[in-house]
Amino acid sequence: MFALTVLATAGEGSSPNPLLPANFDLLWSLVVFALIVIAFQRSILPKLNKILDERAETIEGGIARAEAAQAEAAAALKEYTAQLTEARAEAARLRDDARTEAAQILSEARAGAVKDAEHLTEIAVKQIEAGRQQAMIALRSDVGALATELAGRIVREALADDARQQHVIDAFLDELDSTVKAEG
Repeated sequence: MFALTVLATAGEGSSPNPLLPANFDLLWSLVVFALIVIAFQRSILPKLNKILDERAETIEGGIARAEAAQAEAAAALKEYTAQLTEARAEAARLRDDARTEAAQILSEARAGAVKDAEHLTEIAVKQIEAGRQQAMIALRSDVGALATELAGRIVREALADDARQQHVIDAFLDELDSTVKAEG
């Protein structure tokens, strides 16, 4: 619009403006400009649009790949979390199994120790009983000899006969046993 105003004002005056081109130059410049615009729209603009479309597709594809990678990473994280949870549960189960097994082993060891203690107690009781029997036999013979000697001194007769001596000892010990039982 400015160019047309300038052309109109340039035609009215007598002296041409040295800064404004002549009318035919403006006309041919407009024709050449229109040809350049048409050529640009037909050849360069489609190629430029094609390049821009390819670039947009590449960017959209990159975004899609990034979203797919992000979704894959989220799935991998979810799987890893599930595996970690499963591993923790397995570890807890193994710990519980180990504790149960340890308790069982401890219980078996205690039962074995109790059984061994009972067996040792039984052996000790038998040994004590055997020692008591031996002590009784030794005591019986010592007491019998002392009783015989004491009786011999009291009665002033010698109990030299073994059968008689054994009879006196047995009678004395039986009497002693019955006295001990009556007191106990």
